[in-house]
Amino acid sequence: MSTSAAAASAAAASSTCATLLRRSSPPSRVPANLRGSLPSRSLSSPSSSRAPVSPVYAAASASPDGSRGTAAAARKKLLIFDAEEYLAESLAKYTARLSGESVAERGAFTVALSGGSLIKALRKLAEPPYLEAGGGGKRDWSKWHVLWVDERVVPKDHADSNYKLAMDGLLSKVPIPASQIYGINDALSAEGAADDYETCLKQLVQDGVIAMSQVTGFPKLDLVLLGMGPDGHVASLFPGHPIVNEKQKWVSYIKDSPKPPPERITFTLPLVNSSAHIALVVTGAGKAGAVHKAFSEKKSSSDLLPVEMVSLQEGLITWFTDKPAVSMLSSI
Repeated sequence: MSTSAAAASAAAASSTCATLLRRSSPPSRVPANLRGSLPSRSLSSPSSSRAPVSPVYAAASASPDGSRGTAAAARKKLLIFDAEEYLAESLAKYTARLSGESVAERGAFTVALSGGSLIKALRKLAEPPYLEAGGGGKRDWSKWHVLWVDERVVPKDHADSNYKLAMDGLLSKVPIPASQIYGINDALSAEGAADDYETCLKQLVQDGVIAMSQVTGFPKLDLVLLGMGPDGHVASLFPGHPIVNEKQKWVSYIKDSPKPPPERITFTLPLVNSSAHIALVVTGAGKAGAVHKAFSEKKSSSDLLPVEMVSLQEGLITWFTDKPAVSMLSSI
């Protein structure tokens, strides 16, 4: 079966919020476990000779108000790779490790994907040793639950669909149950699709698949995988857009995206920031300015980029980058 045919077949079988809500037998309950915060500063060596990286930089980031050093401040770890192939290998190992830990601890692994070049960077998960159950991180694909951090409000087979991108590039090649791949209801309006996707998340929380953070009161996904635009946007959270100030909703929508297509749904910052782990995959010289600003010591709440507002209450934000992307960081 061709990749496109497999994607189309999976699209027909995969869950939307509506099909999830119709299921009568909930999966096993998953207890919510809190993870301790990591030290504010550390220095690590590359874990594999096959994935050479520059020395790791890790530090407490500034809070949106410019303060530093608080117990809840986000921790950032910056990995700089000499080649994209090494980045992809390291990202696969990282994702495999977290999936194994989450399944062992909670009985499920919840991961949210973005679009763009991120899916290509995840390609090695569909290759040995990661593809085999039990290999390269003790994968149990049957425990994976896949969501989208943001999605364009277009049909699932549309060229602009993040769902199609992920299906073609990764999900059609790995044995995740189709009923555990949660695409949006593309028959709804942007507002309706956002509300429906939030309802989907609430059902997954009720079923015990997604834990709730005892710190933030928002759902706590095991891993959120993000890319970043040259303007510092993440998900469909764009600089200067009112959506970055949303504090109550889990999922919201926009109809005026500065990038086409204009209508999208997106996780809100409080939901993103309640995750157990975040990986930011950022490559290329075009991102260097936003990377520099994200790691700058000088912060002002009046001009924060969305990527600067990504700030975990628990856990670690790991940046997977290349040398062009960090070329403006003089201290690295």
